[in-house]
Amino acid sequence: MIEIFRMVECDIAEVASIHEIAFPRQQLSAGWISCNHSCYPRMQLYVARNSQKDLVGYIQWSQKSGFRKEVVLELEQMAVHPKYQRQGIGYQLITKSLPLVQSQLKSRKASIKHVIVTTRADNDAQKLYKKALNAKVEASIPCLYSGEEVVMVARNVRI
Repeated sequence: MIEIFRMVECDIAEVASIHEIAFPRQQLSAGWISCNHSCYPRMQLYVARNSQKDLVGYIQWSQKSGFRKEVVLELEQMAVHPKYQRQGIGYQLITKSLPLVQSQLKSRKASIKHVIVTTRADNDAQKLYKKALNAKVEASIPCLYSGEEVVMVARNVRI
């Protein structure tokens, strides 16, 4: 059983530790996570906890191009601790946190229009983004970060 919660300040160290493992080319994990956490509501971070209350993964959503009535949202980053991967946690992070983001947006009379995801072209998670969001590859960008990146878009998202 996985539960999804809005990230709180005391989660930063645990989330940073997962970030460090999942994204070894990135640096200063605690600073990155702390900075993004403090940007609420533009950035919304959620954590996944298992039935033992262990923090097993996180997701970071980001509003693009200002606060708009119809929001283009980016699934900016998501990671599940390697010990808990391949158990459907990533899918649950997406599908259970997205309604929480939508709820926050609704409080200011906004809604999600599209969701953008960028990921390495060789990342198997593309299948997850297609399944959870119905995202499709729209573009490919060679040599952007550590390799070829694809931009996926889920259009007219309904929650």
